[in-house]
Amino acid sequence: MRRIGLALVMAVLSTNAGSASEPVLLHAAGSLRGALTEISQAFQQQHGMAVTQKYAPSGLLRDAIQGGEKAEVFASANMSHPQSLAKAGKAGPVVLFARNELCAFARPGLTVTSSTLLDRMLDPAIKLGTSTPKADPAGDYAFQVFARADVIKAGSKAALEARTLQLTGGPASRQPQGGRNLYGDILAEGAADIFLAYCTNEGPIRKEQPGVAMVRLPEGLAVGADYGLTLVNGASTKAAGFAMFILSPDGQRILTKHGFAAPGLPKESP
Repeated sequence: MRRIGLALVMAVLSTNAGSASEPVLLHAAGSLRGALTEISQAFQQQHGMAVTQKYAPSGLLRDAIQGGEKAEVFASANMSHPQSLAKAGKAGPVVLFARNELCAFARPGLTVTSSTLLDRMLDPAIKLGTSTPKADPAGDYAFQVFARADVIKAGSKAALEARTLQLTGGPASRQPQGGRNLYGDILAEGAADIFLAYCTNEGPIRKEQPGVAMVRLPEGLAVGADYGLTLVNGASTKAAGFAMFILSPDGQRILTKHGFAAPGLPKESP
């Protein structure tokens, strides 16, 4: 927590006052939409400051900010994208603010367990879906799963990378419609039989596509996701306040409500 406090102090010192009427500009990973929408609403209710939200794959957001698109708070599904902005002198220190994991989701009617998952993914008859590496961290995490699979069964990495369908997260990929969960729709339609996506999709998918099953990755394949938060250079003090609200107990509790692990929550008193 000491590191987080120091990072925030450094970030706040580099902000400007900004106009009282201008909203905070949030750029955030699509997987954070539910949680950060609720956090933005709570922030506005408590402090009277609006937040304009843009959700997209973190790599595409990083590229947009790098290219000069105006942003203040960047919440990424990995640490490396905001760190690359900091290294380029376009953003402040990067703080770990949430954790996620990768899970497998199986289409209705397909039986998959943690113990049979790798064999199912390697089955040529199975359509395996992932997001797009580099553009979307979820795709990068999926390819880390493939690398881990190679340790369990030699040749798995090459086989899985060669046949995976990169269906989401790219510049020209299909987009969610009407606020629906894209992965659930893809599986229900049969465009993929198994999709590797964040475990936090379980709740929305269960509501919209109850026939889709979530499968936890076995220990040998499990991959975690660290989410990084930074203030873009020139961010207002309101934006700094919003970033601190995300890290506050109130913000962290909302993240846990949406299935994330929240490293900023204090330990329960005995």
